Amino acid sequence: MISTWKKLKEEPFRAGFRKLVKRTFQMPDNRIVDFDIKQEGPVVCVLALTKNNNIVLAKQFRPGPEKVLLELPGGGVDTGETPEKAARREFLEETGYTGDFQFVGASLGDAYSTLIRYNFVATNCYKKQEQNLEDNEFIEAVEMPLEEFRKHLRSGQLTDITTGYLGLDYLNLL
Repeated sequence: MISTWKKLKEEPFRAGFRKLVKRTFQMPDNRIVDFDIKQEGPVVCVLALTKNNNIVLAKQFRPGPEKVLLELPGGGVDTGETPEKAARREFLEETGYTGDFQFVGASLGDAYSTLIRYNFVATNCYKKQEQNLEDNEFIEAVEMPLEEFRKHLRSGQLTDITTGYLGLDYLNLL
């Protein structure tokens, strides 16, 4: 039977601007094993549809895969900020669009991260203002027809696939 491992200790450390923690666990067979875990705060991601059923995307360079990707807008939740407020703020800042927001659900980042992603859909989206990007953000807001987005989602060439699938499922558009 699979059970929870016994955590023996945690040691925080940094790698550049990334926060990590070395967690030491006692395994079910009594071996002691270390795991490096990314310590990441909560984030939000938005699947946004215009009144014409276009998906609003953030076209930007991503340093991990080292290429320009068409991403779903999103970002970090600031201290004291609700996930919905963060989703509205990030979406407006990155794209200049706004709309009607609904929370779809939370998802985990990956097995070696503390990240929790709050997934939202925004409908009836429209351009409200110009983008208000942070110093390290270089983003072009683009619209993609829903059918083309479904193909894009299946291609795996975006980092927040979970939000795309959860959002389309929530809207019965999968």
